[in-house]
Amino acid sequence: MTSSPDTAETARSEVTEPDPRRWLALAVIAASQLMVVLDASIVNIALPSAQQDLGISDADRQWVVTAYTLAFGGLLLLGGRVADYARRKRALIIGLAGFAIASALGGLASNAEQLFAARALQGAFAALMAPAALALITVTFTEPKERAKAFGVFGAIAGGGAAIGLVLGGVLTEFASWRWCLGVNVPIAIVVGLAAIPFVRESKATGRTRYDVPGAVLVTAGLVSLVYGFTEAAKPEVGWTATSTLAYLGASVVLLVAFVLWEQRTSIPLLPLRIALDRNRGGSYIVFGLVGAGLFAMFLFLTFYFQIVLGYSALRAAFAFLPFSAGIIVGAGATSRLLPRTGPKPLMVGGLAAAILGMLWLTQIDLGTSFASHVLPAELLISLGMAGVFVPASSTALIGVDPHDAGVGSALLNTSQQIGGSLGTALLNTLYASAVTGYLAAHLDPANAGDPVVQLESLLHGYRVAYFWGAVLMAGALIAAIVLINAKKDDIPTGDAGTAPVHAG
Repeated sequence: MTSSPDTAETARSEVTEPDPRRWLALAVIAASQLMVVLDASIVNIALPSAQQDLGISDADRQWVVTAYTLAFGGLLLLGGRVADYARRKRALIIGLAGFAIASALGGLASNAEQLFAARALQGAFAALMAPAALALITVTFTEPKERAKAFGVFGAIAGGGAAIGLVLGGVLTEFASWRWCLGVNVPIAIVVGLAAIPFVRESKATGRTRYDVPGAVLVTAGLVSLVYGFTEAAKPEVGWTATSTLAYLGASVVLLVAFVLWEQRTSIPLLPLRIALDRNRGGSYIVFGLVGAGLFAMFLFLTFYFQIVLGYSALRAAFAFLPFSAGIIVGAGATSRLLPRTGPKPLMVGGLAAAILGMLWLTQIDLGTSFASHVLPAELLISLGMAGVFVPASSTALIGVDPHDAGVGSALLNTSQQIGGSLGTALLNTLYASAVTGYLAAHLDPANAGDPVVQLESLLHGYRVAYFWGAVLMAGALIAAIVLINAKKDDIPTGDAGTAPVHAG
């Protein structure tokens, strides 16, 4: 999560006496960040129960994830600008209030469409909250050592929040209802919003206050249309060649091309193309997008594998993900120490190679395989590999960037990961659904139409296909890192302005 392009510049102009309540403010800001991170993982564990309760099809279930990540990623850059110019504390409180309302609507949803809409609304308000939170830390902590500590807390929340969300999601789903995985946000948001009033100091950026709303509309509509195309293709009665599928995919191309053309001509671009066209920075965004595509889908399919094939309870499934979170935290610490010695490229290449091996390990799961022999080593390989990617890519994304653009450069990392996760989840869910349908058509006949073993084998076949293509996406990221990243260890930025931790899952 990150701020708008002017954060680094305006932070210097807002230096005042240290806020005596700054550590209480940090607690409030960190709590708001925790809500955003939690919501990315807490719903994963609840998804099988929600799908069954609301009658959501396999083709449509990915919207529970992608509705949130698309709105979040598509509106994040615009949200950062709005927060900077419309007052950051106000943006944080409005974001918390809207997030609470959207969470309540999701928890009360009576059908799939209401749940999808509520998740999209959550993502939109998260896109306002997240950059406001980071910008507030930047302007609240003006002394370098204190700011470093504050960013450390913020990073710990980003790294450990996903694990908390998994466990909390498992507890709520098993002992209450999947609906409480959304409803739990309401009391937390109310408490955090009320605490922000006395403890968080208001601030805003100076300068132009115009926003690139057309750019935000074009890119978000284009991405939504692309995901709709993938969803249509996943339906057995529709497929890739249907008119509706081709129409959605064609519309997405038109809208995304129009977005690029608009960004080239507008004086207030949502995405300044000069930032993305640099070799190292652009390579970092491509790597993050492809990694997000494979990683988000891995969480989705492992969730269903744990609960449907292995028969785990929601809580046990949550704990089964914890080795991944532990690997990320441990690996990130080791990578941070190695980065100044090795430079970014060796770490990224090694990390992606490990992640690919882990994804391919998951393609070997079968009815007779166990968690310890297949899932655990795969989780550890992928998590340690991802730590080797996240840390150096976060640095190469800011190489050579002008201080005025540091915020948007960092924001693009999170945006690329969220959008990559949205598209990857939709695409791999489509490939999964097609694989299951094809397997059943080839193996079911009137004599074994109700055979539960054949049904489970079809699901496993679908998971294996999804994991294989997840590995292919990771391989694309590896190629991008090898070809595009050429930064040396002396090129890595040492400042903290504009940087932000990036979380997975």
